[in-house]
Amino acid sequence: MSNNKTVTITDNVTGKSADFPIRDSVHGPSVVEIGTLYKEFGYFTYDPAFTSTASCQSKITFIDGENGVLLHRGYPISQLAERSSFLEVVYLLIHRVLPMKDTLEEFKRNISKHMMLNQGILNFFNGFHYDAHPMAMLTAVVGSLSAFYHDRIDISDAFHREQIASRIIAKMVSIAGAAFKHMMGHPIVYPDSKLSYSGNLLNMMFSTPTEDYEINPVAEKALDQLFILHADHEQNASTSTVRMAGSTGTNPFAAIAAGCAALWGPAHGGANEAVINMLDEIGSVENIAKYVEKAKDKDDPFRLMGFGHRVYKSYDPRAVIIRKTCHDVLEALGVDDPKLELAMRLEEIALQDEYFIERNLYPNVDFYSGLIYKALNIPSSFFTVLFAIGRAPGWVAQWMEMIADPDQRIARPRQTYRGPEMRDYVEEFQRGTK
Repeated sequence: MSNNKTVTITDNVTGKSADFPIRDSVHGPSVVEIGTLYKEFGYFTYDPAFTSTASCQSKITFIDGENGVLLHRGYPISQLAERSSFLEVVYLLIHRVLPMKDTLEEFKRNISKHMMLNQGILNFFNGFHYDAHPMAMLTAVVGSLSAFYHDRIDISDAFHREQIASRIIAKMVSIAGAAFKHMMGHPIVYPDSKLSYSGNLLNMMFSTPTEDYEINPVAEKALDQLFILHADHEQNASTSTVRMAGSTGTNPFAAIAAGCAALWGPAHGGANEAVINMLDEIGSVENIAKYVEKAKDKDDPFRLMGFGHRVYKSYDPRAVIIRKTCHDVLEALGVDDPKLELAMRLEEIALQDEYFIERNLYPNVDFYSGLIYKALNIPSSFFTVLFAIGRAPGWVAQWMEMIADPDQRIARPRQTYRGPEMRDYVEEFQRGTK
């Protein structure tokens, strides 16, 4: 949003000053456009991890971490999670508006049509080791889609971009189902057009040829809501990776595979798996007090996983929603699991302890999502795959926005060099010995 406001920067070494334009945001802080800083002063900015740098303009998602606000295309996440469906949110992110009823039904049919995987893709799973991590399989197979759809892709064409988006959203869930079956050593189950998106995933994961499988509506609804809550989250590590890879003009399936690889890290998409590992370490309710004290000790390496958030300085708005769903799922399924009892007790203590309250270390979406997945008998190693399914529409929408942006150029961050000064090559015989 253009205006006449500027910021003046003065170099106190040379005395030179220059004005830099301010770009206003619809919500959130304005940004200073510093693209000419090097030209004016011969300096780059230094911002490790880009925590104070806006790398792009976007109309997709807004986050106010101070006040716990998350909007998708202007709609609060609470309204979308409670009243919408995942595929409706997918449509919103990709097409910028909520769909009419007939449009949504057509979109669902299109997604269902694209769920089938080429047999050659399914054959890839035979090459993975029996205990391969499901995120390794997902990343590899998503990337391999670029070998099957390379000749039908023109990323400069808006219609092609929409087709790419539909294929990615549809095939993510089928690839995930196949990865799960490979992990279990079971035959792959094909998608069923009569089932919902989340219902298809549950069916492809848990149905077997030997017995009838009935989809639990509680599980189906919980998964759908979790996917909504993970759908997009502004310029996080995996989304920024997708944008950076996509800025080169690479095949979009390769860009999404790069996002999968970034998501795999325990500090990002692997956080809900880390929650379950933490509960394993604590062991029992009797040990909670000891581990809470360990968490308070800055010299102790132990950390409470699933508490606090990099962006949200108050309560994670997604956690407010999923906390209720988590408790509803545990009650509806009648799950009797000591680990879940431990988690609920840990939640209770953390919400009442002044140490955590003062530091805004509230349970986040990863804490509750891990518990729901655990209650649904999903192995912890598969949690990040489910995160990737939910985050895929955000990746796709961000990629589409970037490709259509006339100001977009190939990503090229700079650095401050701290290595040796220039030196001459020394011949091997002149280097001496140890």
